[in-house]
Amino acid sequence: MSIKISHLISTASLLAFCSIASAYTITGSVSDNQGKAIKGASVNLLKEGKTATTDDQGKFTIHEDEKDTTDAIHPAFKNSVGYVNINNGVLSYSQSSTQPVQVKIFNSLGNQVFKKKLQGSGTYDLSKGIKAQGTYFAQVSVGSAKQNFKFTTDGSFSSTFGAQSGGALLKEAAKDEAIRFIAEGFDTLTIPLGTLDTTLDVKLKKTEPTYKFGYALKNSPTPSKGCGTNSTLKAVQKVENGQKFQIKVGSDTRDYFITMPKNYDNKKPYKLLFALHCYGSRGEDFVHHAADYDHPTPYYGQQVLDKNGDYIFVSLDAIGGLWNKGQVDHDFFAQTLTALNDNLCIDTSRVFITGFSYGAMFSYSLMQDMQHRVRAAATYAVADYNIWLPEGNNMKEQPITWMNVHGKNDGRCNYNRAKNSALPRILKRNAKIDEDGKRVEAEKESPEEVKGNSGHVCYDFKDVDPRFPVKWCSWPGDHQWTAHDTGNMDVGWNWEQTWVPEEVHKFFEQF
Repeated sequence: MSIKISHLISTASLLAFCSIASAYTITGSVSDNQGKAIKGASVNLLKEGKTATTDDQGKFTIHEDEKDTTDAIHPAFKNSVGYVNINNGVLSYSQSSTQPVQVKIFNSLGNQVFKKKLQGSGTYDLSKGIKAQGTYFAQVSVGSAKQNFKFTTDGSFSSTFGAQSGGALLKEAAKDEAIRFIAEGFDTLTIPLGTLDTTLDVKLKKTEPTYKFGYALKNSPTPSKGCGTNSTLKAVQKVENGQKFQIKVGSDTRDYFITMPKNYDNKKPYKLLFALHCYGSRGEDFVHHAADYDHPTPYYGQQVLDKNGDYIFVSLDAIGGLWNKGQVDHDFFAQTLTALNDNLCIDTSRVFITGFSYGAMFSYSLMQDMQHRVRAAATYAVADYNIWLPEGNNMKEQPITWMNVHGKNDGRCNYNRAKNSALPRILKRNAKIDEDGKRVEAEKESPEEVKGNSGHVCYDFKDVDPRFPVKWCSWPGDHQWTAHDTGNMDVGWNWEQTWVPEEVHKFFEQF
């Protein structure tokens, strides 16, 4: 949020006599962070009890609206506390209270050269107090009402700035005065005021709704404990495109790899993506590996799409190449994530996981247990078996954002079993609430699917909570994550033609 306040009266540049009938005027504009005007915002001057509403251009004005105390003297200024005028060195003043009229005069350097206390109404010859030629600033006040003006003299007052003019005494802000801005869908903003003649250009921040579980779409980053600190993680080996680390999980020493953005800033919260390998592969294969069908680019193709360096990439290494250790593997993930949050600047609301085959099974397992720590998962050829969940899992009913890419001719991780078992389970969790407050039976919605021997179809489910989207992508291939639109892999295909990384990147970037 940014606030621009420009004061109309200041020590360096005081107003000449004004012809405004109000004792004060507050003007300004209200817009959002993108500079779009906010219409209908309520503007409240708290101590004075004055209000205004912004117009189509987001602009507002608040005037003083007090009882007339000087109409008999000068009807043009009926809303003012008093009236002042200077002509050829003679100050005319009037006010109806019993308080004295205070007159102070300052030279161009801001030094006070004259002070006088006057009663009631009348005139005063300023030549009694000022003899030297120059430019001066006068301040005339009655209680909290005040007028400032500038005049020049050649020593004889033959010429003055603002001659033949009159002005209202301007009211100073009461102690603890503040102006408050309220607009639906935006955070309320309160600004303290020291003067009531002010122009304010205010930007309001959109209010982010809060939920019992999960985040609003496009929520502000949630910085981890490691933001603003230097990492204490110690790499055990430097490898191409990253570093190798180790962590003790129970009695096991587990390996994991990190690839940092080139210009890492420990005050900027980064998105975090875990890549989980398939059977027969290793975590190190995502960090450096000769390009092949399974590893065309690092981290399932996501690193090359991170054009602005917004992500930290991590890969975990399974014991013996298999994610079959149950709670131990879950603890490995959880402890690694905690270490990263404690040492690096992570956006804890944007932690993603992705995996193929056995890595997809492990991702599917984690995403049903770690919804409070994982925002979304993308799996490739998930199988609805070899899926472990801890006993008494208290997250089993919570929704989780999920995308799955699956070949319809997959002979290892059966497509129909994934579609008819793994998919409905997540749809049921993610079901939206209709206008009557009832849960929609999202698990009954069927995805559109690819037909024939080429192409692909990605289907976004309609009956799920928009905060927890589900996407199902089908293609006519076999057990392979680098899906393509040109038929089977043995018909002139190469891994550079896969559409999967870009679809997954868009899926993650919607948050």
